[in-house]
Amino acid sequence: MDAESQRARGRDGALSLLNAAIEALNLAKEISGVTPAKAAFGSVSVLLTMIRVHFLRFCDDELLIHVHTGLDD
Repeated sequence: MDAESQRARGRDGALSLLNAAIEALNLAKEISGVTPAKAAFGSVSVLLTMIRVHFLRFCDDELLIHVHTGLDD
């Protein structure tokens, strides 16, 4: 198995885990009856969403770097 397909599978796995964690936190926020807990679940969910968006942008930038190697020099 080549390194590129392993890297892509690793990215997909990381994104799947982030999505599952965000969904679990959103569900916990809805179920929780304690106001401070709702705030904590919501804050962590937003933080993980920001990480996911940054991760997606990083993956896109990394792919562009691999496609355009040597053009900057």
